[in-house]
Formats: sequence, structure tokens, C-alpha cells
Amino acid sequence: MEFNFSEDQELLCSTVRDFLQAECTPEQIRALWETDTGRSDSFWMRFAEMGVPGLMVPEEAGGLGLDDRDMVLVLEETGRFGLAEPIVSIAAGVPLLVAIGQEGQPELAEKWLSEVASGRAKLAIEHPRSPFVSDAHVADLLLLNAGDAIHAVPRAEVKLIAQPANDQSQRLFSVEWTPTQATLVAQGETAQRLQEEAFDRGAMACASQQLGVAQQLIDLGAGYAAQRKQFGVAVGSFQAVKHRLANAKVKAEYARSVVYRAAHSVALKTSARSVDVSMAKVAAGEAALFAAKESLQVHGAIGYTYEQDLHIWMKRAWSLDLAFGSGAWHRARIADAVIDQERPAETFGYSGPNH
Repeated sequence: MEFNFSEDQELLCSTVRDFLQAECTPEQIRALWETDTGRSDSFWMRFAEMGVPGLMVPEEAGGLGLDDRDMVLVLEETGRFGLAEPIVSIAAGVPLLVAIGQEGQPELAEKWLSEVASGRAKLAIEHPRSPFVSDAHVADLLLLNAGDAIHAVPRAEVKLIAQPANDQSQRLFSVEWTPTQATLVAQGETAQRLQEEAFDRGAMACASQQLGVAQQLIDLGAGYAAQRKQFGVAVGSFQAVKHRLANAKVKAEYARSVVYRAAHSVALKTSARSVDVSMAKVAAGEAALFAAKESLQVHGAIGYTYEQDLHIWMKRAWSLDLAFGSGAWHRARIADAVIDQERPAETFGYSGPNH
């Protein structure tokens, strides 16, 4: 059995990496912090020309018709370069729209999927683990929950209230809206199943980005250690510094295989999907947070300064750790699965303590 990524998948990843290296620099990230939306429509249109927003959109709707196993490497690269655009919402929202179409709303799905694939529309998705919706201010369609129902609501029909965030790249909003029969797209057991699938996809997407964040933090630490000198030599030559970065690299490499397994489970909807996703979120979250701590130690006091790019990725590590379920919540879901093995894994979507 072949467990490596295909040549096409590696080529897609390399193409996205080259694009982000040129178009998503620390200077450009900082510049977006000063804008009203914190997002760039021109960047998103160029991103769409590469096919990234439409990667999981079916071919008949203008997309590439790929799945989570193809998306995971792309998401990892977006984390590596600190991309703030709503790619996680696309990774979770596009398959949800596809499923909504299959469950009786084909016209709605077809309309919005084609718009997403072309870059003319963005999605925002609500999940039960957070009272806020990320990037709701730039979304053309919001996929919101109301009890045991899912509603597809245009942005013009909601009131958004901006919420503070420590990560300048993050944009969070509480959403005030009124459910109607016209916005209802799924309810009952169907809606619950779709909510669980979307939640797992969002968590897996965040874990993929955390891998990239962890690697970038390690690279920043290694780069600084090679330049900073004490006693006439680079501090990177000191064994204590090497060990810090080596330990961070071990955690990141361990998390990598766990995240890739989760992408496989999500794509194939295996019975272990939810547990695999939680393991990935925990492992990648620990790797990113550990890399942030160790890279900060390598930088020393200068790492705390605003001028250092280090804090861009440190804040991403912190915010991603809380997105789509905190590390504590996902550990609780894993514990539930281990303790009560007679229940199928899919039932662990929203059980357990609300951390």
C-alpha cells in the first residue's frame, strides 16, 4: 500500500509554496493589519486563479474535484507563511455545501460552489465550540447553526459585532440573525451529521496549519541562532540551543504523520474519523505551542519586540490552538473514545466537557 503523496499532490504543494513565498511576506501580513478588513480581495482572486479555493469544489461546479488528502499539504503551506485569508472556512465549508446539495438543495449548492471556485465568493462557517464566527465580515454566505438545523444566510441579512483578538491576523465576530424557512438547508439528524463532519474538517484544517506554523517557528529560531553571536561564535553552535530546536522538530515531525492520517480519515469518512482528527489537533497544537516557546527562548528578549516577525507566528500558534475546539476539549474527546469503546467514534462529535 502506498502512503506517500503523489507527484501531482507534491507539485500542487510546491506551486502554492512558491506563490505564498512571493505574495504573503511578513511585510504584506503587517500591511493588512492596518486595513479595515485585514484581507485582500486581489490576493484572493489570484489565489483562485491557482485553483486553491476551488480545490474541493466538484468539477461540474468549476472546481478541481479533489479531497482533504490533497488539501492538507496546501493548508500546511498556508500556516507556514502565516496566511490570514479564510482558507479554513473554505476547507470546512465547501464539503458542507456539497453535502447540502446532495441532501436536497442542489441549486443553492451549485450557485455558491461555482462562485467560491471562481474567487467571487467567500464562506464563513459557525461551529458549536465557539460563540464567534471567523471572517464573517468578508464572507458572502454564512453557514450558521440554530439548534438542530443549519442555515445558509447571506451576509446582508445578519448583523456583525467585531470581537477583540490577540492575533492581529484574526477577525472574529458575533452574529445576530433570525432563522427563517427560506434560510433553512438541513435539520434534525441530517444537520447534526453535517455539523459534525464540518467541525472535524475545520479542526483538521487548523491542525494542518499548525504544522506549518510549527515549522516556520523552528526555521525562525534556527535562522536567528545562526546569526546571533556570543563569545565570537553563533549561538546555534551551543548544544543547549541545538537541543531546544531539535526537540521542537521532533514534536513537529511526530504530529505530521498524525495530521496526514486525520486527512485520510476525513476524506474517506472512516469510523475513526473524529478520534483521528482530535489526535491531530492535539499533536499539531502541542508542536506549534512548543515551537513558539522554544523559538522565543532562542531569540531571547528581542523575541518579545513588535519589530520581530516571530510574534506573527507565535500568535497564530495561540489562536489556532483555540480554533475548532481547544486542545483540552479534543483531549477530552479522545478520552471519551478510549474509555467508552463500545460507542462508535462518530458519536463523539460534541460530547464531553465544554472546555
